[in-house]
Amino acid sequence: MLTTHQKHLIQQTTPVLKTNGQALTDYFYQRMLSQVPELKETFNMGHQRDGKQAKALANAVLAYAENIEDPSVLLPVINMICQRHVSLAIQAPDYAIVGEHLLHSISEVLSLSMEDELIDAWAAAYQQLAALMIDTEKRMYAQLKQEQGGWSGWREFTLVKKVVETANVSSLYLAPTDALALPAYRPGQYISVRVQVPSLGYKQPRQYSLSTAPNGQFFRITVKEEALAQAPGYVSSTLHQQMQVGDRVEVSAPMGDFSVKDATKHNVFISAGIGITPMVALLEGLTQMPTSQPPAAISFIHVTQDAAHYTLREEVTRLAEHHSRVKTLIHYSQALTGGARFTLESVPPSLLTDDADYYLCGPAGFIQTVSDDLLKRGISPHQISHEVFSTGGLTPS
Repeated sequence: MLTTHQKHLIQQTTPVLKTNGQALTDYFYQRMLSQVPELKETFNMGHQRDGKQAKALANAVLAYAENIEDPSVLLPVINMICQRHVSLAIQAPDYAIVGEHLLHSISEVLSLSMEDELIDAWAAAYQQLAALMIDTEKRMYAQLKQEQGGWSGWREFTLVKKVVETANVSSLYLAPTDALALPAYRPGQYISVRVQVPSLGYKQPRQYSLSTAPNGQFFRITVKEEALAQAPGYVSSTLHQQMQVGDRVEVSAPMGDFSVKDATKHNVFISAGIGITPMVALLEGLTQMPTSQPPAAISFIHVTQDAAHYTLREEVTRLAEHHSRVKTLIHYSQALTGGARFTLESVPPSLLTDDADYYLCGPAGFIQTVSDDLLKRGISPHQISHEVFSTGGLTPS
């Protein structure tokens, strides 16, 4: 249990964390991964390369320090991070390794003795947070095992089909190598895929949204080949260039809370770019649901560069043609003139009703812009859910 004095000491470090937090976390990752190289198969080295992982951890440490008096405000985001940890098969012993290197990094970067009272304070704070997360993840692992077709950790899957969607996007169909059952996941959830990356010589994980509703036979992910910091994404390039039908990968069970809350309401899906992937799963899931009530309206709004970059176009078109309650609106950003950006002003009012639930997915800037626009229209924050394809931090929402 943290003492009042220890909490005060941690609060005193917030100015340092604001200005030098990422330098500290950069040092931490270099220290830990050089001394415990097997963890390179757990951490995404692409995010190490572009600094996103260090920045996310710096934000997390800062948020925890700023809310040390009442960490409960962080619980929703802690839960989200725990889900991602479970998806990466992180276990309780990993927390001890991280804690040891984090404390030594604070000591070495700030030139403090390991016996300094500030190190003791951060040790107590870390143990408090780690205990909470370990307990949360233990329950998540147990729940996964209890689900029909569920499992925890890594499971071997075989690539049974590969479809080129656009010039830089492909869909991969993955079936369990053991031919056993699959869980009836919630559309909108994601899985982790871990592959051997030839250029690195070891495995790498990456999380991808499932791009189809549950079918009991296979998972489908729709992957954009990324270029990070002028270099190819380790996992996406391996999946695109190396993986062939018959090859095997490691997959974790579906996780995440980005799913439809109420199928009886008007649901509005707004996405950009590769953010369309969970939206197609959400759309397909809703159109498959039986209902005794008049079918609720579904608005599907997507922003993409042009027709050639419209991922999963045929699937969206088919669902809209077969279900009259689905209304689609596709914006091609190249058609916008004068440097204009997509806004909701160009969307017919019938697609954006006041009582609808809104689901957003795409780049962080796009989501922020659309969220702000919805709030200005009087839409409650409780009606807005979003999924950002980036490394998570620990910040109150």
